[in-house]
Amino acid sequence: MNLYLKDPQARIDHEIDWSAYLAGQHVTASAWHVSPGEAGGIVVEADAFEDLRTSVRLSGGAVGLLYCVTNRVTLSDGQVDERSVQIRVEER
Repeated sequence: MNLYLKDPQARIDHEIDWSAYLAGQHVTASAWHVSPGEAGGIVVEADAFEDLRTSVRLSGGAVGLLYCVTNRVTLSDGQVDERSVQIRVEER
């Protein structure tokens, strides 16, 4: 699992390139989830997807906390997969 650093004031886009995992399929739906979900925590401001990539814009977060951000996708053949990244919030 990849680890990224984020300032609590930053609004940052993150992307997952699914092309290496899709074996001829494409993404038909995408949903993002942040854990822990808490007041003042990281917020999903916007998300989007294309055939082979998904993206999310994240904001907020409490300094010193580690968050798990998970992207769950549905593929064109009906399979479901997910990938997660960890984001540590630090003053930068």
